Amino acid sequence: METIMTILVTFFAGMGAGLGTGFAGMSAAAVISPMLITFLGIDPYMAVGIALSSDVLASAVSAYTYHKNKNLDIKNGLIMMASVLVFTVVGSYVASTLPSATMGGFSVFMTFLLGIKFIVRPVMNTKESMAETSAKKRAIQSIICGIIIGFICGFVGAGGGMMMFLILTSVMGYELKTAVGTSVFIMTFTALTGAVSHFTIGGTPDILTWVLCIVFTLIWARIAAVFANKAKPKTLNRATGIILVVLGVVIMGFRFLH
Repeated sequence: METIMTILVTFFAGMGAGLGTGFAGMSAAAVISPMLITFLGIDPYMAVGIALSSDVLASAVSAYTYHKNKNLDIKNGLIMMASVLVFTVVGSYVASTLPSATMGGFSVFMTFLLGIKFIVRPVMNTKESMAETSAKKRAIQSIICGIIIGFICGFVGAGGGMMMFLILTSVMGYELKTAVGTSVFIMTFTALTGAVSHFTIGGTPDILTWVLCIVFTLIWARIAAVFANKAKPKTLNRATGIILVVLGVVIMGFRFLH
């Protein structure tokens, strides 16, 4: 019975995380962690480690799919990633000196609001409009935005994927598919860094739960990424918005239960 429960929980956690990653570059930690904690009683620190490790392959396969469809800005993605990684450490250090536990729900609420935004006000930026920004300006934007995302991610403890997605589309004017592709590319490396540090400090997780989360998240992320790259912008905006709203409501429900 316990094994069946583990399979069911990890399947739905992986499905939610994979769809969120493939469609919107959302961190798997936002979905998997609360489900593992609520339904399987897994230690919160270990649950985040499992979620981050699930993120690595899911983000990598999503990034590959977006890159294959020419929807990935690798150059500026690498610049932003460097800023994000450095300032995640800075934000984490600052957070360790302050009582910031109550800020964990920030990313969940932001997921819900972002979903409504994509339904009500779709992102209709084009690659042509992206090309109007000079390479130098784009690089500077990548550094500054990476610093902001990294600091918030380290300080709050979550929300990196959503922050990146929001800033890439709203501030930097990225076309929707390129924004997701660039976001999951960066998240592959940030999630790997986070997962390694979690398991180094917290030890080895439950193998069955760990493997199932990775496999289910990977499968659903691949399905979502393939669909997203073939969809028309209006359809993709609507699908992304609905998924984010549903995930936001569900995760807030899990937090309430816990």
